[in-house]
Amino acid sequence: MAPYSSTSIAASETPLIELRDVSCGYGDRVILERVNLRIPRGKVLALIGTSGGGKTTVLRLLGRQIKPISGQVLFDGVDLAGLDLDGLYAVRRRMGMLFQFGALFTDLSVFENVAFPLREHTKLPEAMIRDLVLMKLNAVGLRGARDLLPSEISGGMARRVALARAIALDPDLVLYDEPFAGLDPISLGVAARLIRDLNDALGLSSIIVSHDLHETFTIADEVAMIANGRVVAQGTPDDLRHSSDPLVQQFVGAHADGPVRFHQPACPVNQDFGLGVSA
Repeated sequence: MAPYSSTSIAASETPLIELRDVSCGYGDRVILERVNLRIPRGKVLALIGTSGGGKTTVLRLLGRQIKPISGQVLFDGVDLAGLDLDGLYAVRRRMGMLFQFGALFTDLSVFENVAFPLREHTKLPEAMIRDLVLMKLNAVGLRGARDLLPSEISGGMARRVALARAIALDPDLVLYDEPFAGLDPISLGVAARLIRDLNDALGLSSIIVSHDLHETFTIADEVAMIANGRVVAQGTPDDLRHSSDPLVQQFVGAHADGPVRFHQPACPVNQDFGLGVSA
């Protein structure tokens, strides 16, 4: 076997996802400001932070649902902003998405939900689609539920069906938006173990947006905390647990008092209620 060339070594060191000085927002409201973030291949990265801090915005940037005001969003070294429609669809086929609460098609069976992306994006024969769907369902322990409707399965099972659908096309990257929300402790533990096991078995890269720190810290290789429009900390779960940053300490320790404001910026109270203002 020929030795690896310098080109192949350089390619292998390129992070799958990289945000370079990215600023973005909605209208005049800036959500992320000069954010830099690298996501290594084959790892599980957790995005944590306060609600409205920009975690889901990062996921939207990666799918190019929104574009940055400035900076670059790179997927496998390619700037997403420069892709035409065909190029964008090709990149999106390399991504899987597990939406919050699963977002299954309610009128389709479990089997048909998982088969949907295969039918939409490939020209595989039905016999092969059947085998692939059953393989994905077996991986999440639900091959026996193939003929049931989403209304006939539990919330935890629905999340696992959604995970099977997310990996149906054998993506390089899977995005998880609050995968543990609303799950009972057993279902939550099963979902967390599946994310970790599938990531390692399939050689995936995974990004998890979650507020469940216990389970997230258990399975994540790295954690990035987003606050005030920036990545304020990134490292291993232990790095963040032992961080001296007051903002990180407040969030990880679930303290009510700290740098995170209780009140959103607003005009003075007397101005809103007309107190002390002469007619």
